[in-house]
Amino acid sequence: MSVPDPASKAGITLPGDTRVAVVGLGYVGLPLAVVLSHKFQTTGFDISSARIGELGDTFDRTGEVSAERLAACPLGYTDDAAGIAGADFFIVTVPTPVDANNDPDLGPLLAACATVGPLITRGATIIFESTVFPGATEEICGPALEKSSGMKAGEDFFLGYSPERINPGDRQHTVDRIIKIVAGQTAEVTERLAALYGAITSGGVFRAKSIMAAEAAKVIENSQRDINIAFINEITMIFGRMGLSIHDVLDAAGTKWNFLNFTPGLVGGHCISVDPYYLAHKAKALGHDPQVILAGRRTNDEMGSYIAGAISAQLEKGDRVLVLGFTFKENVSDLRNSKVIDVIRGLEDAGLQVDVHDPLADSGEAKSAYDVDLLDGIPYAAQKAGQYECVVGAVTHSVYADMGPEDFRLLLKAGGLLADIKGMWRNTVMPDGLRRWQL
Repeated sequence: MSVPDPASKAGITLPGDTRVAVVGLGYVGLPLAVVLSHKFQTTGFDISSARIGELGDTFDRTGEVSAERLAACPLGYTDDAAGIAGADFFIVTVPTPVDANNDPDLGPLLAACATVGPLITRGATIIFESTVFPGATEEICGPALEKSSGMKAGEDFFLGYSPERINPGDRQHTVDRIIKIVAGQTAEVTERLAALYGAITSGGVFRAKSIMAAEAAKVIENSQRDINIAFINEITMIFGRMGLSIHDVLDAAGTKWNFLNFTPGLVGGHCISVDPYYLAHKAKALGHDPQVILAGRRTNDEMGSYIAGAISAQLEKGDRVLVLGFTFKENVSDLRNSKVIDVIRGLEDAGLQVDVHDPLADSGEAKSAYDVDLLDGIPYAAQKAGQYECVVGAVTHSVYADMGPEDFRLLLKAGGLLADIKGMWRNTVMPDGLRRWQL
């Protein structure tokens, strides 16, 4: 297996006046553009004027880049595509979601190709970071760029792929520290990508054998995690029938040196719950039935309903429930594909009255995307007894993990149920008269 090489060993050094355009300034594009701007002349483009305005005011609503870092970096911003015309490198970081049938939705990617094509000058390299199925860069994006540019891929301009590995909220595995996979249409293009990314990351670069190999590497990274979590979720359901907490079982099993430390829960977000469908789509196109991949997806997609059923079985119709947490993971504001909504809808379908609180989520987005009204604050009772028959810990935000017995006493009525999906209150001593349920 090849060893990741730092760019200093690549034999190519890109000049500081190299022009780089980052297309899409979300969770992936913005952190990348910021670090690139310290090495090259970098401009970030986004179709949202509101997003560009906020970044110009040093505010990143995703929380990935601080105001101090934004103020200190020389990154340029624009919502006018003409502002990135003639760049040496175009890096496309737009979302690649799935549609209502869980089929790949390449609309944002094709729209980006339509935007970038007319801006390309001869010799430019267009790099895709968006997760796709193997072959998409050369078989779909390349022709789309040819159509919009009037030029020929591999002759007039060149394609590259370097899969994003951003983990929202992760301050350790940042884009300037991780190994970056790179692959180009030719060996020379690959070396140019190695020089570009090698200049910004201390982790070095890995030269994949081909663009398709790089695409495949990315799509299996998250598919592998999805399948492993699906196994844990399935045994959680099995052990639940036995009255066993999966966390107690994992504590014991985790003492074995090679046991894989995956935990149960809701699998949402824009990567793990989406990427397996891209791989399954390609498999089906090749005539292969991707049984393991889709079985894992089915199991994880059912988890919200299972949790809602387990909680509602312990309550009465009409009971009031407070759900704490709505984003797809802890300590991030990202609501995309949050599976907490499955728990909420399941509880409502059981006849329960549900309130939702999340201090990190945007209330406007929660309303428009899910028709959920977020509470302004945690509704603690002024007196000793709370107003809810159940409190559900759905997301391990720090503010929730720090809650203790007094918080639960002020939220729950006598005999109330604390439902701990994430196991964040496992070791909390419960006040007398309150019940506890956990996976």
